[in-house]
Formats: sequence, structure tokens, C-alpha cells
Amino acid sequence: MRFEIKALDARNQVVALRLEAPNEATARGLAEQQGFAVIAAARGAFGGGALFEARGRFPTTLFSIELLALLEAGLNLLEALQALSEKDTGGERGRVLGAVLDALRKGEAFSQALQRFPEYFSPLYIATVRASERTGNLKEALGRYIAYQEELDRVKKKLIAASIYPAILMGVGTLVLAFLLFYVVPRFASVYDDVAVKLPFFSALLLGLGHGIKAYAGLVLTTVAAVAVSAAYALSQDAVRGRLIERLWRMPGLGEQMRTYQLARLYRTLGMLLRAGIPVVRALDMVSGLLAAHLGVALERARRWMEEGKPISTAMTNAGLATPVATRLMRVGEESGRMGELMDRIARFHDEETSRFADTFLRVLEPLLMAILGVAVGLVVVLMYMPIFELAGSLQ
Repeated sequence: MRFEIKALDARNQVVALRLEAPNEATARGLAEQQGFAVIAAARGAFGGGALFEARGRFPTTLFSIELLALLEAGLNLLEALQALSEKDTGGERGRVLGAVLDALRKGEAFSQALQRFPEYFSPLYIATVRASERTGNLKEALGRYIAYQEELDRVKKKLIAASIYPAILMGVGTLVLAFLLFYVVPRFASVYDDVAVKLPFFSALLLGLGHGIKAYAGLVLTTVAAVAVSAAYALSQDAVRGRLIERLWRMPGLGEQMRTYQLARLYRTLGMLLRAGIPVVRALDMVSGLLAAHLGVALERARRWMEEGKPISTAMTNAGLATPVATRLMRVGEESGRMGELMDRIARFHDEETSRFADTFLRVLEPLLMAILGVAVGLVVVLMYMPIFELAGSLQ
């Protein structure tokens, strides 16, 4: 969800920010982490302006890949940014690169220059760059971020690709049923009006529905449209979505996998931040927006325990944020001093587990959906033609 924020920067100048966050409180927190004093925050409007704005978004991952390639070719940071700026002189990309170059020429650090654009460079990205400024290895930091983003995109694209066929199947099946109920059934009902045959109960019920749809077509269409708009509006509300997600989390099997998927994102992001040299407590503050609301409460509890001196594995396990595999590997990371690397391994393990579950679940769901839709369509057709079968039988 996008939020429009008005804030004061370090020079007490009013700036406008656009941030992606699950709620307003998180959006305010992200802005404050960047050093801004928030004046007002409002949810971004949807409309034509949002469409054109989306077209002009700054491609952060692509920018990182190009910048890394130029740095590896031997250019320094200023020369690399100058080359990228000359390639894109217009549009949002050119504007952002030009502002970053101006800030660098005035003596600001790269992370400070990026901090001017929190709508494009997340706190995670800026923290990674800032940590690299202490070590002097920006190339390693960029490579780490690119690998992190590509891994997230790989899992997300795999889940989306696996769900396309069931979505198409449901859409086509719904359209076929709607065509039968709103077009074919009313016409069959008119045909049977002049037939002196006692209709079977369920056929009479279906054809009565056809008469009703034909007589009140405008009201029916208005009702369907109103229900669709109401459902879309309800799903756009944070509270409704939160309750829906909570119900999904309670479902056996599916809820556990949703939890594992979110924890894998948490482990992967924590791993990248820890490997960048960011302290674990600060890293936990930065990743709190990745989790669902109830897991965010558990993360805050784990953070307090770590501040009190408890090990990461103990705090995460007691807060319910660690699977048995994660607990064991975190203990290994504490003993070996390679917690960031072990967090990455935990995330990869759970990503593979989520992918296997999605493949299995969709293999079962696809034939089940086909069977349900086939039975529904077949039942409507049989009920429409049943009076004809009975009439043919009586003639014989």
C-alpha cells in the first residue's frame, strides 16, 4: 500500500515522500528511520496519475546491476553514475540520478544521496550501502543486494506462475456458469412455458430462477455489480484483509506454509543485513514491516529479549519465529560466528519447502477445480434438459 508523506528533512525543508508500507504507522516509522520529521501522512490515491507514476518508477534492481557492472569495469562511483545519467537524460530515472550526482559533488556520502529518495531506495538498500561505506566495498554490497532481490523475485515468480492456470480455470468456469444462468436458462424457461409437462422439482426450481432473472434483469445485474464493488472495497481495507489473512493462517497445512514463507523472507533479509555488518537489534527494527501483524508483535518481543542479552536462537524460538531447522542452524551460526550466512541457508531451505508445497497443492487443486466446475456446469445442463428427456419417455 502506498502512502503520501509530507516531512521535514535535515535542512528543515518540506519534502514529499511516497512509501510502500502495510499501514500508516509503518510508513511513518520508515520515514523517521530515514531522518525525516513527519508532518502528515495519507494513503495514496488511485487513478490515472498513479498509472503514469508507475510507468516512471525508478528500477532499483536494474540500476544496481548496471552500477555494479561499471564499478567492476574499473570506473569509480562518480564516473559510473555519470555514465548512467548520460544514458537516461529524461524521465524519472534521469531526475533521480542527476540529484544523486549533485549530492555527491557537494560532498555527501552515497547513502545520504540515496536517502533523498526513500520511495525508490528502501531502508534496507540504504543501510546496506551505508555499511559498505565503512568497509569500502560497495561492489560486494551491491552484489549482495542483487542476489537478495533476485532470490525474492525467483520465489515470488514461481508462486505466481504456478497459480496462473487455476486462476484462469476459475475465471473461465465462472463465465460459463454466468452465461448459462443469465442467458441460456431464461430462454429455456420461456420454451417450457407452453409445454404441458410436469417438471421435476429441481428443473422447476432452476427454470423458476430463469424466469426471475428474465423479469428482473436490471435488478439482478445491479445487485451483482454492487456485491462485486462492495467486495473489492472491503478487500482494500487493512482491517478486512487482516481478518481474512488471520483465518487463512488458522487453516491446517496452508496456514503453516504461509507462516514459513514469511519467516523465510525474514531470515533472508536478516542474513543480508547481518552480513553487511548491521547489529542484529537494529536489523530487526528494519525488517519489522516484512511480517504480518501478529508476527510483528512476536518480532518486537524477540528484539526486547535480545536487548536483554538472550542469544538470537533463544529469543527467536521463544517468540515463535523459528522452525526446528532454523533453531538448530541459528545455534550453529552463533557458535561459528557466521550468523548471516546461516540465515541465508535457512531462507533457502524454507523457500524450497514452500515451492514443493505449492507444486503439490496446485497439482491437487487443478483437477479438483476442474471436477467442481464440470459438475456444476453439467448439473445446470442436465436440469435444463431433464424435462425434454421425460417428455421423450412419455411419448414412447
